[in-house]
Amino acid sequence: MRKPVVVITGAGGEIGHGLIDRLAERGDRRIVTIDISRLDPSIARKVDREVTGSITDGPLLQRLMAEFEVDLVFHLAALLSTRSEFTPIAAHEVNVEGTLSLLEFAQREAESHGRPVVFVYPSSIAAYGLPDPATKTSAGKVSEDEYLHPTTMYGCNKLYCELLGSYYARHYKQLAAEPMSGKVDFRCVRFPGLISAITTPSGGTSDYAPEMIHAAAKGEPYECFVRRDTRIPFMAMPDGVEALLTLASAPRERLQRTSYNVGAFNPSADEICAVVTRAFPDARIAWEIDAKRQAIVDSWPADVDDGAARRDWGFSPQYDFARAFSEYLIPTIRKRYA
Repeated sequence: MRKPVVVITGAGGEIGHGLIDRLAERGDRRIVTIDISRLDPSIARKVDREVTGSITDGPLLQRLMAEFEVDLVFHLAALLSTRSEFTPIAAHEVNVEGTLSLLEFAQREAESHGRPVVFVYPSSIAAYGLPDPATKTSAGKVSEDEYLHPTTMYGCNKLYCELLGSYYARHYKQLAAEPMSGKVDFRCVRFPGLISAITTPSGGTSDYAPEMIHAAAKGEPYECFVRRDTRIPFMAMPDGVEALLTLASAPRERLQRTSYNVGAFNPSADEICAVVTRAFPDARIAWEIDAKRQAIVDSWPADVDDGAARRDWGFSPQYDFARAFSEYLIPTIRKRYA
């Protein structure tokens, strides 16, 4: 009997590195990756098949379907928030049309092999859109169904794809003679800002936190583009990877939602700066506010309510603010640039 296959799109990104490491350690599935760029050799050797190409390439997905029996998809490929604002059409093509193609691929796989395909999708706090800083302050911890009026192309893309996933899972072709929904078991994690010690920041609007640490460790000056009092939720990358894996393996009957908030800590930019400068006393951090990017971050919650994830599938981050920096980020990044 052939081993089941997991497909990871956007595998060369920040989340993909950690996910491949963990899945390779488990060894219960063959790993097939899709990315527009070649994987780093240290990661590539851990996968069974590396496919270089775009998720918008229909024939590529058809070839995968013909060759493998896929029962799990981690769809990580996306154009991130900053780049999406400069290229909204390209963002829609990758983030929405690519996701729709992959959902349809999962539907066809499930129909072909007679079992649901678990489709794990990382969304973002960019799906939120609070109207002003005063509302952000008064809102406190925001739940999954509040303030869903994103102001960025990336946020619009992510929210729409959450809804597409819910449609495939619960309402797909609802007028057909036979039930067609439920073959795609869509499960979404709405991430806060993710901070990785292994990969460098790659264009997210929340990347001021990891950029600050990496610059200090390299001995380079850094101009933070948000105000000192800016506050949004963050999470250490290992907890983000663990959240995806935990949700993927949760019993389907326990899941009351298709999309879940997760969070870990929500320091201000000034609190992050203080920790970084204690660890790197020669750090040169200045504040050069970018009004446009500041407005985007101000539209995101100061914190999120992740009670549903904790209740339904046992989400429990290991890294709080202090541990994330003292035990993971600072020592790992320090070693990287030593």
